[in-house]
Amino acid sequence: MEKIKNAVEKHQKLILDSERWLWAHPETGYKEWESSKYISDIFEKLGYELVKPGDIPGFYTVIDTGKPGPEILILAELDSIICHSHPESNPETGAVHSCGHHAQGAALIGIAAALKEPGMLDDLCGKITLCSVPAEELLEIEFRKELKEKGVIKYFGGKSEFMHRGYFDNIDIAFMVHASTKYMVRPAMVGCVAKNIVYKGKAAHAGGSPQNGKNALYAAMNGLNAINSIRETFQEKDIIRVHPIITEGGQMVNAIPDTVRIESYVRSISFDGMKSANKRVNQALCGAALSLNNNVDIIDFPGYAPLINNTDMIEIADEAAKIMIPERNFEKITIPSSGSTDMGDFSSVMPVLHPYAGGAIGTAHGNDYYIIDPVAACVDNAKWQLTILKLLCENNGERACKVKNNYAPPFPSIKEYLAFMDTLSCSGERITYNEDGTATVRL
Repeated sequence: MEKIKNAVEKHQKLILDSERWLWAHPETGYKEWESSKYISDIFEKLGYELVKPGDIPGFYTVIDTGKPGPEILILAELDSIICHSHPESNPETGAVHSCGHHAQGAALIGIAAALKEPGMLDDLCGKITLCSVPAEELLEIEFRKELKEKGVIKYFGGKSEFMHRGYFDNIDIAFMVHASTKYMVRPAMVGCVAKNIVYKGKAAHAGGSPQNGKNALYAAMNGLNAINSIRETFQEKDIIRVHPIITEGGQMVNAIPDTVRIESYVRSISFDGMKSANKRVNQALCGAALSLNNNVDIIDFPGYAPLINNTDMIEIADEAAKIMIPERNFEKITIPSSGSTDMGDFSSVMPVLHPYAGGAIGTAHGNDYYIIDPVAACVDNAKWQLTILKLLCENNGERACKVKNNYAPPFPSIKEYLAFMDTLSCSGERITYNEDGTATVRL
């Protein structure tokens, strides 16, 4: 353990400099070209051979210890969020790392640098994959829809896209540590379906002939009110969250809006909850369009699976924290989070750990979020992850084998998981107006 501590601290300046650089260069999902190049350049200078997708940002590298054993994946996310009101957001794009992903990148650099130090692989076995992955934050859905239509991506989330490309077919266990206000872990996080909703009306002069129009904005407002009206029917055990935003509400004030666009998620702690709540939401959206003789195109995309934090991995993380960073209190919270992450895609097929490291202040995704203790968020984080890795891979991978053998994944393979997620996709106009005055609704 002293070897890990010394190896990380030797590269502390590199880690902290990287945290500052990545903070100053935020980029949103599938646009992280500058950040990806910065980190990959450091990896290549350290002597790593990288696999790069080429058409999207990100990369991974495989470290072979030369001894048989498990294949462990350690990840860090590249993307930022958008918060124009943050004092340090990009003035043009509004991008800012008030998600803390830049700290993950800096910690991964520390892990990579430490693993190049003499003797660091001596007690380990199997293979270690280090991955810098794009597009965790599920935003700018219209942009990702365009990438999908062009054939650049199939999935909106970077981890599921990397899974689809076959990068992780042989991985046994995956983990990643997110920056937060304290060291902690939750048992689970909700999954989500992503939605792009287009209300379609008919334009007309808003003052002179509004009777000739069909107001898409009014239909959309009714749709949002209808969603609010069904919230009390959601069961608390399902942890349902629906939070739409209007991204286009009309073109000019003196014309009846003929197109209104909405983005939303439907979140739940279970796949059944996601599918059931999404159907109810679609009912509400369609009913609102029907009431005003409009139509609505609802494009549903697979978002992220519910995350299951592996209980054996939580205990290993707790043990690693007590060994390496005893001054950092690691809290095991018993309540699931109502946020989502594409680490849930991994936990659908393998044991996963997704805890948090301290060092931040403020509200996640808010305009007051900062890393005020980069040593906690990045340096100690790297030490912690390397200790988790050591506990998994020492003694011929005894602990890793136990973790893997004890876990019964919801899906037997990545292929079968992605096939299920594809069933959540649905698009097209949902209402057919018939000549006899009736209408047919497709949910």
